[in-house]
Amino acid sequence: QVQLVESGGGLAQPGGSLRLSCAASGFTFSDYAMNWARQAPGKGLEWVSGIYSDGSDTYYADSVKGRFTISRDNTKNTVYLQMNSLKPEDTALYYCAKGAWDVVVTTLEALDAWGQGTLVTVSP
Repeated sequence: QVQLVESGGGLAQPGGSLRLSCAASGFTFSDYAMNWARQAPGKGLEWVSGIYSDGSDTYYADSVKGRFTISRDNTKNTVYLQMNSLKPEDTALYYCAKGAWDVVVTTLEALDAWGQGTLVTVSP
């Protein structure tokens, strides 16, 4: 059974940084792209970033490009999201999600398993 467990959320000041982690189990982690998505209060789900199964390529939503960095460690079955220069509009519940293939498809429909989410709040 696929399990994705996020951690690392919390309160950050504008301009600050947080690092999210997602520990995966129940599938061959190195065979699949991994992604992060988020849902801000009162808004719909937004795909944020994705990384190929072998880590060779990464993709970002325009809203986070240049500020967030996705990475993975296939020896630890873990994917990370380093978030820098945080803005209040980054406040959201952040989800780790498994892709259906080894390559990134930048749509929510391409994600077939989700974690429970970790809350990020950016506020002075």
